[in-house]
Amino acid sequence: MNILVTGGAGYIGSHTVRALQKAGHTPVVLDNLSRGHVESLPAGVEFINMDIADPALVNLLKEKQIDGVMHFAAHSQVGESMVNPMIYYENNVVGSFRLIESVRQAGVKYFVFSSTAAVYGEPEEVPIKEDARLAPTNVYGRTKLMIEQMLQDYSNIYGLRYVALRYFNAAGADNSGEIGEDHTPETHLIPLILEAALGKRPNITIFGTDYDTADGTCVRDYIHVNDLASAHILSMEYLRDGGESNYFNLGSGNGFSVKEIVDTTKAVTGIDFSVAIGERRAGDPGTLIASSEKAQTILGWKPVHSDVMQVIKDAWQWHQGHPNGYKA
Repeated sequence: MNILVTGGAGYIGSHTVRALQKAGHTPVVLDNLSRGHVESLPAGVEFINMDIADPALVNLLKEKQIDGVMHFAAHSQVGESMVNPMIYYENNVVGSFRLIESVRQAGVKYFVFSSTAAVYGEPEEVPIKEDARLAPTNVYGRTKLMIEQMLQDYSNIYGLRYVALRYFNAAGADNSGEIGEDHTPETHLIPLILEAALGKRPNITIFGTDYDTADGTCVRDYIHVNDLASAHILSMEYLRDGGESNYFNLGSGNGFSVKEIVDTTKAVTGIDFSVAIGERRAGDPGTLIASSEKAQTILGWKPVHSDVMQVIKDAWQWHQGHPNGYKA
């Protein structure tokens, strides 16, 4: 299949581009490079520097004979979304609407959307299933839910078939060591811990040690980025083979506390970096763990790389080789 990958120069997008190539598909990457890195793309892949809202996209989809779109091009920092919501509504909602409308006009049939577990907000039950209440607590989560709702309307009314993938804590890096996680600013736990191990920050701060968990620190579900990539490909093939519009959680199904991640990172790196204790951050739930039974049953997906030790080993390999990200 010819697959347009929006945000394909970003963290998860770039890993999916490589997975698409390995699976025998032809990715075409579209990215405005506002947050992506063209250096993350493999040699020979077609790259187009364009915004998802550009009206020229309709003709491009036709010219490249695109069969399906994988949509990763979104701002994704929860904290930023709460202090600068404008760019989230502009890029995530308005931009995605323009993209989806271009897809409709071009007659593209299949759409796989990079959604998020943030659409659930504070969970009422753990592990979280797809039929859980959708009540996002931040602007980022609300914009992703709005896109899901747009896709549902376009599916019901125009016949566009889509899959929305609600994933939990993306982590790790390709085991080649060639591509990995490079955000500015960095907000994700594992790369922040690895920066402490590299001496790029004086310590790592654990925010809150009084949660109702085994060791008092927050528990999260970490999913290897290559497992996320495989789920996107399985979703596109599911749609190609006649699957109906659907949505799936993606997680390992296992929870690890912040303290466990810190201790595992010390074991992997062999570095006893400094750890500080801070107050709880507002809005941080104690435990977030996914139920991925639906994706495993319907898509045949399995998280094969998401052992937490492997996640951290792969991330450490990337950060050691690229201490300044793609600028290294």
